[in-house]
Amino acid sequence: MDSTSLFYALDLVSGAGLTLSSEQKAALKTSLIILQKNYKFQRVLFWGKILGITGDYFIAQGVTDDEMRDKKTLYSLNCMDWNLLPPPTDEMTAYVNIAAIGRFIGDPSHEYEYTETRRFGEGDEAQEEDIMIKVTEEKRLATTVARIDQEVSVVPRGAYIKNPHGTVQKNRSFEGLSFGEAGKLSNYLHFSEPKQPRKLSILVTAESDPCKDFLDRLSEDLPKGSWSIQFERGSSVCVLRSLLWLGLSFFHIPETPQHGYIYMGPGLKNLDLPFML
Repeated sequence: MDSTSLFYALDLVSGAGLTLSSEQKAALKTSLIILQKNYKFQRVLFWGKILGITGDYFIAQGVTDDEMRDKKTLYSLNCMDWNLLPPPTDEMTAYVNIAAIGRFIGDPSHEYEYTETRRFGEGDEAQEEDIMIKVTEEKRLATTVARIDQEVSVVPRGAYIKNPHGTVQKNRSFEGLSFGEAGKLSNYLHFSEPKQPRKLSILVTAESDPCKDFLDRLSEDLPKGSWSIQFERGSSVCVLRSLLWLGLSFFHIPETPQHGYIYMGPGLKNLDLPFML
C-alpha cells in the first residue's frame, strides 16, 4: 500500500482484522517519510507485518524506476528504525526451506539449525559427514517476503504498463475497473515476473493488450478457489483475500485508480488448502 494513503487504505481492509495501533500509525507516518528521503526512493510502500512470537516485523518497500523489479525491502521492529533485507538467492531459499520451520521468533539474529548428511568420495572410499546448516531469521524474512510477493501480490488489469524499454511503470491514464469488471477474478494480475508463457484462446488473445497483459492472471492460479472476492462497504469496495497466504488482502475502489494490498500474518503458507477446497 502506498504510504501516502496508508491509513485510509487500512480502513478498507480492516474487515479481515488487519490493523495497526495508534502508536504504530503515528510512528510510521513519520518514519516512512524519512525513509523515502534518506534512500531517495520515488515512493514508499507499506508492505505489511509478519507476526513473531516475541516481536513483529514491519515491512516497507522502496520503489525507484521499475515499479516491479527495482524494489528495496526493509524491515523494522519498532516502526522507526529500518534495516535493508538482503536479496534472496536460490541457495538461501533452499536452506530456509529446509531449516526454518514453525513460526517466526521476532529476533533477526536468531539462527535455525539443520544437520545434513553429505557423502564424499566414491566406491569403498566414500565417507559420510554431518554438516550443520545455520540460517538466520533475517534471511528467512527476506525469503518469505519475496515468496509472498511472487505468489500473491495483486494489481488490477491496466494499472501498470510495460514501456518499449521493458520498464514497468504506473499507468497514469488508469481510471479503475468498472463495477462489472471489478467482480471478475480474470481482471486482476500478479505483480511479479510471469511464471510461464501464457496459453490463451484466440478470442482472449485478440482482446489482449501487450502493454497491459504481460502478467499472470489470478484466474489461472492453482488450486482453483485460492482467492475470495467480494464487495464490501455498501458494494463500493472490491476486496480480494488469499486463502493460500492467509493475511493477504487487496482492495480496489471501482472507477477510481485507488488500489493496494497488504499482508499481516505469521508468514506461513497454507499448505492444507488443496484438501480444504
